[in-house]
Amino acid sequence: MAAPLNYHHLHYFWVVAKEGGMMRAAERLGMAVQTVSAQVRALEDSLGHALFKPAGRGIALTEAGRAALDLADQIFQLGEELAAVVRDAAEGQALRLRMGISDGVPKLVVRRLLQPVVEDAKTRLLCHEDEFDRLLADLALHRLDVLLSDRAAPANPNLRLYSRRIGEAPLAWFAPLAMAGKRKLRFPECLADMPMLLPTDHTAVRPRIDQWLQRNDLRPRIAGEFEDSALLVAFGRSGMGAFPASVWARDELLAGRELVQIGETRELVEAFYLITAERRIQHPLVQRLVDAHPAH
Repeated sequence: MAAPLNYHHLHYFWVVAKEGGMMRAAERLGMAVQTVSAQVRALEDSLGHALFKPAGRGIALTEAGRAALDLADQIFQLGEELAAVVRDAAEGQALRLRMGISDGVPKLVVRRLLQPVVEDAKTRLLCHEDEFDRLLADLALHRLDVLLSDRAAPANPNLRLYSRRIGEAPLAWFAPLAMAGKRKLRFPECLADMPMLLPTDHTAVRPRIDQWLQRNDLRPRIAGEFEDSALLVAFGRSGMGAFPASVWARDELLAGRELVQIGETRELVEAFYLITAERRIQHPLVQRLVDAHPAH
C-alpha cells in the first residue's frame, strides 16, 4: 500500500513550479533554499519520479511534474474554497454554484436562463466567462459545477461530459431608430441597405446567420464584428448598425427607445445547453435549472 501523500511536500513543489525556481520559491516561503529543495526531493522520492529537470541555469518541469502540477492546482484551489464553504454551511448561508458561461452566450439571455436559481436569496452564484474549450476543461476537472453554452459538448470519450438542451429562441433584427426610419424596403430586404453588426464566428449561431443572409441574397456592409454580445448591443444603440439578437432580449433592447425591431427570423434559432461532468445531476441548483427548462 502506498504511503499517504505529504501535503506539505506537495505545497513546496507547487510553489517552486509556480515561481519557476527554488530561490524564488524560498523567498516567497521565507525559508532556506536547501530546505525547499529537500522537501521537493522528498516528494519525488515518495512518488518515484523526478518532477524537475535542469534547464539552462534553472529548472523545468518534467512530464511527470506537469501532471503533478495540474492535480496540485486543483487540490490547492479546493483548499482555498474550503474555509468559505464550511463557513457558509455553518452559518446557513448561500448555496454556491460555480458556473461557467461560454462567451458565445448573449449576456441578456444568461440572466433569463439563470433566473430560476438567482431568484432564491440563498443562492451564491460564481460565474466564470471564458472560451468554450477552456471551460470544458475546467468542467472536466471539476473546477465548475455546470457550463452554460450555445452548443453541446463534442463527443469525447476522455472527457465524459453530458449536454442537456434547455432552451431555444429565434433571432430578431434590431436597428437604431433613425436608421430604421429611413428604410425604403420591407424586411428582410431592408437589411441590404443598412450597415450590419454581427457576432464573430466564435458563436455557434454565426455560421447560420451567414447562411440565412446568403439564402435571402443579402450582401450588407458588415460594419463590425464582436466577441462580446454586450459590446455589440452598445454599438448598435449608438447608431452604428442593425444587428440580430434573441427575441428573449427584446424587452431589454427596446426599453431605452434607441432601437426598434425591424423583423424576426423564426427559421434562425439559437439553442442553449447545460453541460455537466456527471450524467446524474447531484448539485441541487443545477437540478433546479434543468427542471425549470425541460429538454427541447
